[in-house]
Amino acid sequence: MSIDDFLPGTRRPLKVGLLLPNGEGMLDGRTARWDDFRTFAQHAEDAGFDALWTVDHLLVRPAAVAAQFGVPVSPQLAAEPPQGFWDCWMLLAALAGVTSRIRLGTLVSCTGYRNPVVLANMATTLDEASGGRLVLGLGAGNYADEHRSLGVPFDHQVSRFEEALAIILGLLRHGAVDFAGEWYTARECELRMRGPRPGGPPLLIGALGQGPRMLRLVAEYADYWNAGLAFERSHPDRIPPLRAAVDAACLAHGRDPATLARTVTIRVALLGRTVSIQSPGEEQLRGTPEAIAEAFRAFARAGIDEAQVWLAPNSLAQIEAFSPVLALLDGT
Repeated sequence: MSIDDFLPGTRRPLKVGLLLPNGEGMLDGRTARWDDFRTFAQHAEDAGFDALWTVDHLLVRPAAVAAQFGVPVSPQLAAEPPQGFWDCWMLLAALAGVTSRIRLGTLVSCTGYRNPVVLANMATTLDEASGGRLVLGLGAGNYADEHRSLGVPFDHQVSRFEEALAIILGLLRHGAVDFAGEWYTARECELRMRGPRPGGPPLLIGALGQGPRMLRLVAEYADYWNAGLAFERSHPDRIPPLRAAVDAACLAHGRDPATLARTVTIRVALLGRTVSIQSPGEEQLRGTPEAIAEAFRAFARAGIDEAQVWLAPNSLAQIEAFSPVLALLDGT
């Protein structure tokens, strides 16, 4: 397969996906309900977005996340309430029935939150329900406090992720797996109900860091690589060193780098709105539609195949405001 098999469609220099506001307070300050999601998704499809993406969380405590990553916890941050999330898989399954063209993806689903056999069955079922529109985004998970809330282990993350991948991909690609690892076991297991694609949906692995083990897994197994820059500097100049590390990993493990699609998640502000900064070091991509379109062309020149956009604020008005950017990209 080529990248075009996973990213078909428009003449744009890169595809443009849209993050759904499935977290508490993420729809321009309020919590989205089902009618909001349906309208949001249909507007995005009509506007010409290429994909809809959801994050996979249950409960995020901002102060605990900040402390984990060494960020000073101010009294204001300590007083912030936890943030809840609608389930990404159930939401995408519902949206599959009210959309027809747009791809649907998880950005990313933590393999530690669900049994890998169950997760493979969920993926093939959603791929069937959507007519082959799923992108299976997986990651190892990075919030220790959320793991604690869910009662799942946070240790040996990459080792657990690799074993989960072996089971999930064995089932999706081949329909069967017989695996006994240190963390997971699936003996003589079959996935008899298969979706519309013989090899299952394409696999995206989120790996912003340059750790050699995660990059090896990207090189060996992924169809897409994803870098999450929404809480960092959402600008094209962040891409070259990240892409170089991914290219080097591909070459080190016998893969042509050109066969790996590259994606990046960024935060984009339009309409001149003043938008709160979610984390220290965050630099949203801001400007007119013309300036945003040129930045997207720069992402494409840097080797990015799809930009997943977290609109700031996330709202129907912002979808309309972003439409000229898509039109400008269609004209290039």
